[in-house]
Amino acid sequence: MATLANYPDYSLYANAFGFLRQPLNFAPMESDADVIITGVPFDMATTGRSGSRMGPGAIRQISTNLAWEGKRWPWNFSLLKSIKIADCGDLVFDCGDAAQMCERLEVHATGLLEQGKTLLTFGGDHFVTLPLLRAHAKQFGKMALIHFDAHTDTYDQGSKFDHGTMFYHAPKEGLIDPTHSVQIGIRTEHSDKLGFNVISADTANDWSVAQIVENIKATVGEMPVYLTFDIDCLDPAYAPGTGTPVCGGITSDKALKIIRGLQGINLIGMDVVEVAPAYDHADITALAAATIATDLLHLWATKKQ
Repeated sequence: MATLANYPDYSLYANAFGFLRQPLNFAPMESDADVIITGVPFDMATTGRSGSRMGPGAIRQISTNLAWEGKRWPWNFSLLKSIKIADCGDLVFDCGDAAQMCERLEVHATGLLEQGKTLLTFGGDHFVTLPLLRAHAKQFGKMALIHFDAHTDTYDQGSKFDHGTMFYHAPKEGLIDPTHSVQIGIRTEHSDKLGFNVISADTANDWSVAQIVENIKATVGEMPVYLTFDIDCLDPAYAPGTGTPVCGGITSDKALKIIRGLQGINLIGMDVVEVAPAYDHADITALAAATIATDLLHLWATKKQ
């Protein structure tokens, strides 16, 4: 008797439960997966337009458009034949309890890292990166940060939970080394007092991809690297669905080429954050985020090649 399982599903819209059609696995600690995907539907730290709590679902939904290729262009290998991926769904926390979200996300990430897993996390607003860095630092020590964004998020004002303060607190807590970290696409007011290497948006738009990649690799060196991609690094023409859009950003094409050029770095964790789908009627932003996430998985998989 024919069943649904008899038919391979290559639809561009149906059955979008896990990222890239991967089955949901609510017991990721026991999984044999190399990479665990977690959604964090949290946007209480947002200073602009709220709505990024809907980001993980939007990224998963649109990822069906990327799942049909055996080999994702222009990579020369099949991702799903090279590594095992599991999507464990979204982090559960009490609505309105930011402190609990931080605690549970750190515990969740710490447990997975202790099992030898690598994490790809979908925000939510950018504040979710701070508890993730705390978990990764326990496993890897002080890290280099590759940070794509319109904002440095190194501001020292604001509340305890603010998506513009994570990379002020992270160096203070000894999680990252700013002198071996690089921020790409910045186009808002910032200070160099913490020592981050900043490639502003106008510089990134003027430089070639090769120049940017060379600068990033020289900065991070051999250190373990955590890569965080705030979707507002892209110009609003390419990512309108975000909480704090800023004109003058880089293109999705340039961002992808930079990521593809980073082969050889010691990538140990990654996230894509700040997708707020309600401000984007055509899923442009979610598609950009899903594509960036897919290329990050390919970048990590090159460590296995």
